[in-house]
Amino acid sequence: MRAYRHGIDLGGTKTEIVTIDATGRERYRQRTTTPRGDYPALVRNIAGLVQGAERLLGGEGEVGIGLPGAISAVTGRVKNANTTELIGEDFAGDLAAALGRPVRLANDADCFALSEATDGAGAGAGTVFGVILGTGVGGGVVVKGQLLSGPNSIAGEWGHNPLPWPTDEERPGPACYCGKHGCIETFLSGPGLALDHRGRSGAVLTAREIVALAEGGDFVARDSLDRYSRRLARALATVINILDPHVIVLGGGLSNVKALYPALPGLIAPLVFSDSCETAIRPALHGDSSGVRGAAWLWPAAAP
Repeated sequence: MRAYRHGIDLGGTKTEIVTIDATGRERYRQRTTTPRGDYPALVRNIAGLVQGAERLLGGEGEVGIGLPGAISAVTGRVKNANTTELIGEDFAGDLAAALGRPVRLANDADCFALSEATDGAGAGAGTVFGVILGTGVGGGVVVKGQLLSGPNSIAGEWGHNPLPWPTDEERPGPACYCGKHGCIETFLSGPGLALDHRGRSGAVLTAREIVALAEGGDFVARDSLDRYSRRLARALATVINILDPHVIVLGGGLSNVKALYPALPGLIAPLVFSDSCETAIRPALHGDSSGVRGAAWLWPAAAP
């Protein structure tokens, strides 16, 4: 066993590394901007983060990475990634070659869910559904402390189902990079919120700017955020109907919208196939660094 465990969260806009020791104590943390449109630069960036940590700490560490996609059981290459330059690449092999050691990969939402179920907002709950609301929309499922996987490596991928109970104006929905229209991700991601707001107001704003305006009382922005909340409620209600989790933990940039938490229970309950809805909706305890913490423990979690 190497001296340290490096967890890396590869996001659409930032890449973060956290290094922990054998006790789980954080020893190093660094963020960089994620290179886009240049796969070799992505590999070099991650290798540079690991090498920077090890120059400071000394010794070598195990490397676990949360990525916005999954590894195909058929090809061993990346699939289903909204960071599309990863698709079809031997990401694990290329990183192993760059670092001179094997690496372990998991979907970023799985890493997030594992972290929050272990010692975060879902700690102690039997079933936790971890949600990423950011550049993309992902999810991970943890049952009794264990990540739920499957033969297709897509457990929790709720973002690529159709938006439930669509209105006429929501059909067929925006085009998604997966080749379909109207996926949940096209409505509930940060770019999805921005696109919806632009379609109503003509204003070209980021999701963060829209939220700031809404919190400041801007009527049009508040209307966009209310529409977002109702769509999120519809999407989460179908998850509850299928999985019936004890806790849903929200992560990603849009999980920081405080108005979601008092609004969602009342919006979700009428849509759930039950006489009540007892599922708790909580913000991530570890914030936007929760995924990287989960990635740091991929080695011991995956050991036989």
